[in-house]
Amino acid sequence: MRLAELSDIHSGYTARGRLDPLPEGGVPALQLRDVGTDGEEPGPDFQRYDLGKLSDRYFVSGGEVVFRSRGEPNAAAAIPDPLPEPVVVIVPLVIVRPDRDRVLPEYLAWAINQPDAQRRLGAEAQGTSLRMIPMAALEDLEIAVPDLPTQRRIVELDVLARQEGQLLRQLAARRETLVSAILGDAAKAADQKETAR
Repeated sequence: MRLAELSDIHSGYTARGRLDPLPEGGVPALQLRDVGTDGEEPGPDFQRYDLGKLSDRYFVSGGEVVFRSRGEPNAAAAIPDPLPEPVVVIVPLVIVRPDRDRVLPEYLAWAINQPDAQRRLGAEAQGTSLRMIPMAALEDLEIAVPDLPTQRRIVELDVLARQEGQLLRQLAARRETLVSAILGDAAKAADQKETAR
């Protein structure tokens, strides 16, 4: 099913000029740097800015998806629900508000981040030095939409697979550190034996 049939899609707020963070006050803003390239949930600490009065359409409060329309990869991330307060989304991020009766935000982000969907989006990319995905390409992206319980199971399994991958990487790093320490101790011991002769 086309993404535009499952959700309301529009760009974030276009800031006029440079954004200067405020030590306090203002509104929290979600920017490109806050959205990881692997689709992890952004937040919770966003910089705050004085942006004046903005339309509600530029804010997310939880349960939406944001999409990195520029750069590479063009990952999507689900917004944790609920957020402590509404957060303004800044261009080049795109806001995707899913029809929650048909699709879970976490599943939608997962589906957009799949290699096949990323290939199809990449084929529509524009620009050479800075890759950009046009809004129409995102709207026309076809994704499979199983029932909600199946979507929930897919998301849960994806979370477990990510955790397993992280644990395996940590284990490999610790094993490497341990082997280095053992080999270092062996080298010192051999050196001391040689010196004692």
